[in-house]
Amino acid sequence: MLKSKTFVKKTRSGGVMKIVREHYLRDDIWCGSEFCVECKQESPVLQKDACIESNLCSSTHYLIPDTNLVLHQLDILEDPLIRNVIILQTVLQEVRHRSAPVYKRMKDIIHDAEKHFYVFTNEHHRETFIEREQAESANDRNDRAIRVAAKWYSEHLKRAPQAEELQIVLLTNDRGNKEKADESGLVVYKCEEYIKSLTANPELVDRLALTSDDQNEITSSKILFPEHLPLSRIQAGIKSSTLLQGIFRASRDNYLEATVFVHGEGDESTEVLIQGLQNLNRAVYQDVVAVELLPRNQWVAPSSVVLQDEGPKDEDKEEESENMLKCEVSEAMLKPTGKVVGIIKRNWRPFCGMLFKSQIKEATRHLFTPADRRIPRIRIETRQAAALEGQRIMVAIDGWPKHSRYPNGHFVRNLGSAGDKETETEVLLLEHDVPHQAFSQAVLSFLPKMPWAITEEDMKKREDLRHLCVCSVDPPGCTDIDDTLHCQDLDNGNLEVGVHIADVSHFIRPGNALDQEAASRGTTVYLCERRIDMVPELLSSNLCSLRSNVERFAFSCIWEINHNAEILSTRFTKSVINSKASLTYAEAQMRIDDAHMNDDITKSLRGLNKLAKILKKRRIEGGALTLSSPEVRFHIDSETHDPIDLQTKELKETNSMVEEFMLLANISVAQKIYDEFSECALLRKHPAPPPSNYDILNKAAKSKDIVIHTDSAKALADSLDEAKVDGFTYFNTLLRILATRCMMQAVYFCSGMDSDFHHYGLASPIYTHFTSPIRRYSDIIVHRLLAVAIGADTTYPDLMDKHKQSTLCNNLNYRHKMAQYAQRASVAFHTQLFFKSRGNLNEDGFILFVRKNAIIVLIPKFGLEGTVFFESKDKANPRLTFDEEGPTLTVENHAFHMFDKVKVTISLDASKIQHQKIRMALIEPVIPGVSVAPPEDGPEAKKAKLDR
Repeated sequence: MLKSKTFVKKTRSGGVMKIVREHYLRDDIWCGSEFCVECKQESPVLQKDACIESNLCSSTHYLIPDTNLVLHQLDILEDPLIRNVIILQTVLQEVRHRSAPVYKRMKDIIHDAEKHFYVFTNEHHRETFIEREQAESANDRNDRAIRVAAKWYSEHLKRAPQAEELQIVLLTNDRGNKEKADESGLVVYKCEEYIKSLTANPELVDRLALTSDDQNEITSSKILFPEHLPLSRIQAGIKSSTLLQGIFRASRDNYLEATVFVHGEGDESTEVLIQGLQNLNRAVYQDVVAVELLPRNQWVAPSSVVLQDEGPKDEDKEEESENMLKCEVSEAMLKPTGKVVGIIKRNWRPFCGMLFKSQIKEATRHLFTPADRRIPRIRIETRQAAALEGQRIMVAIDGWPKHSRYPNGHFVRNLGSAGDKETETEVLLLEHDVPHQAFSQAVLSFLPKMPWAITEEDMKKREDLRHLCVCSVDPPGCTDIDDTLHCQDLDNGNLEVGVHIADVSHFIRPGNALDQEAASRGTTVYLCERRIDMVPELLSSNLCSLRSNVERFAFSCIWEINHNAEILSTRFTKSVINSKASLTYAEAQMRIDDAHMNDDITKSLRGLNKLAKILKKRRIEGGALTLSSPEVRFHIDSETHDPIDLQTKELKETNSMVEEFMLLANISVAQKIYDEFSECALLRKHPAPPPSNYDILNKAAKSKDIVIHTDSAKALADSLDEAKVDGFTYFNTLLRILATRCMMQAVYFCSGMDSDFHHYGLASPIYTHFTSPIRRYSDIIVHRLLAVAIGADTTYPDLMDKHKQSTLCNNLNYRHKMAQYAQRASVAFHTQLFFKSRGNLNEDGFILFVRKNAIIVLIPKFGLEGTVFFESKDKANPRLTFDEEGPTLTVENHAFHMFDKVKVTISLDASKIQHQKIRMALIEPVIPGVSVAPPEDGPEAKKAKLDR
């Protein structure tokens, strides 16, 4: 049966277009129930024994949730207890339009066979499709469609044998919809009503999201925050430029301060400073907000004070905290300051953290403290507070009324005991949005069938380079070997150098489930004791890994180079190689240094090393930066898997050798793919930092009477090379560490969407990533572009679509940033484990930053940063004078400057189990009443207690 749907659509030019769509109605859409004999379905989804113990529905029943219930109570629907649910097409379509993340989660539930969720295409079923009536809103029409489908199910399944007691239960929190369903004779309940009736699982009630009615009940009557403007006024304000739109970024160190990043054209992006609870106005980290700029005479400077939210306070204490933000500063330090007047888009996600149990006996409302300090505490209602103490849990925010100091939320799930290594790893992966679930069967189905071997057909399409003396040089324990190298003499006196990269794009074909999963993950994430692969292990550690003495597919970049490291010619080819050795950096270095070794591999390494030194010297002369960031390496106990030693990583010549040829390959490939595809090449750039980024570097250098020139990368590199202080050898390293902090993030971009390609740090006009396709999806795309460029593979539409490429780049940039943060969090956690077992250690350090009430100290031996606070609750505070210009902090009569040498005692402060941190206390210089006597090495860290 054919019907037509007619609707009008506004065009870009402002006109109106009438659209008529054919809409087919069918008789062969089945109900999905095992009870039914009328429907000719092969594998029904809804079970016969669909019984959940309930006081309201004692018999077998199927659930039909409406749209709002799916949007707001998804945590309930995801619970293993909730099964045999009918998801109507009307609901699914509406969810898809209103929330992409909820739609994705809903699809995952539907695909989970154990959940028995059945999608019923009611909009195409002859008996359940309804027309929209005159003067009926789209929302009302959809509600009516849901009721009609529920009625049809009730009547349809009544005719089925053994289904006399089967009930169809409609779940809705909409009062109007519930009343109309009651009038139609349907079985209908509010979600809360139904969940509270489940006798066997009372804890499921904790997962209920609060409705707006519930939220009003539990807040005070006093208005604490200004009303948010309605969206219509926000849009008008943005159009007239009286309001600005931007992303809210809460401070990690100060809960009363945030910035709003307002994106502009080109370099026009600005940051607006927000200070004080009223001005922050219930915005949460990463929300898209509307901001009103304050008059210029109300602008303030970013605060240098470190303030943590210690839980509910009375008004005087809150005011005292806000007064700490205020200090006299010069005009130049003032920043555009504003207040949040409305929320354009909430970017809430489930947050990991711990419960702060209420002191009131039998209380069900408690405060939850998120692990991420940028997220405010959340008030939740739970009856299992005693069981959840000391556990890491997940909580979702439901809303933040103007009467409430904190947002309201609900319990999602328990992750495990706080401090447990597995639990803490799970927390840091969830908090940094790292996809770490096992690869699905759909993904694994696209892997090659084992045993796998290279065929005659394969050899016809590739260059045979198995005779070359190729080897890999990697960190110890590396199993995902992306790259190998070779160097050999040519008859004409020049050298042939090759970089051979794993040909991952041969195994991962565009658009299939394996490709989509790799694109979503974006990168492999390396934690201290765990690797979360971007691609399944069969590829990452076996078929793609260029292990020694096995034949592997590669993508080769081969140069003819003279002895001055000048490139005479470059060619690219798909190849087959057989690596002759898998070496660590240390093993390769020993071969180069050992005069008695003269085999082909060692000769090749010596040739590569010699050329690499010339390439590096030339790069640095061209303005490339050599920056520094202290990296640490843990020595792990083989039995307990706890860290037993902590050292900064030592870099060898061979690290630099490999790096030089990877850079050379990346630059060569970048130029090739851009020459061939000027509109859709995937490239990587490193923007030059704005001059204000260097303020802290200039101040630090000035304190030692040194001038740093920052007008170009070359000027900065030269200044850093010349910056030396007699008797202070570590000064230059400190300066480079600080310079690293001034840098912008390097990003992927599509060449057709940008005009500035320059890589500031490498001083290269063009750059990309080609050399690590096992662990970076960007490199897979670059391989595909290069393969098309040399005629080794065919193209596909998405590869040539600059808008699709640009969207992909945004995801890759996000995934890389989160992977970096996850790695840092993993290092921090293992550092805590190390100090937990070692107790107190007394070490020399240098001041990296000076704050209003603290100094931040770097310990070179461990590459570790920590804060020495000069104010505490339990003793009289010393006299502090802070000078922003220096910056200097005078404690009693001693002035602290950046880069001053200090001696501190380091221990693990485990007094707050969730936010355990490395605690540093000053030993030298000796300041009476402030510094501490050097404690004996080794006492245990303070006993853990719950966060307060």
